[in-house]
This record gives sequence, structure tokens and C-alpha cells, in this order.
Amino acid sequence: MTPTKRLTKSSTDRMIAGVCGGLAEYFDMDPTLVRVGYVLLSILLTGFPGIIAYIILSFVMPEV
Repeated sequence: MTPTKRLTKSSTDRMIAGVCGGLAEYFDMDPTLVRVGYVLLSILLTGFPGIIAYIILSFVMPEV
């Protein structure tokens, strides 16, 4: 049996709520790249949807 990955907030690499750190851990990426990508995507989408998505994820994603 292979262990299954689980999308959770990061407990070690968190800036605000650990959402981007948790996404980076899940996809085995550098957290800085995930944060920069998130900010760029939010700016390109006029910012507001990105902020709402982050707030929703901070409540929906479980702690480690």
C-alpha cells in the first residue's frame, strides 16, 4: 500500500494561514514559487477572486 497524500495547511512553512505552504508541500514545489504564482494570478484576475479563494481555503483546509 502506498501512503496517500493529503492536502493540509503547512505547519512548518506558513506566512499567513499556511495555505500556500500546504499547496507547495502537496505538489512537492518550492513554497516561494507557489506564493509568487498565487500573487501574480491574483493580480491578473483583478485580485478580489484570489483573496476570496485564499480565505475560503484557510477555513476549508485542515490543520496537520
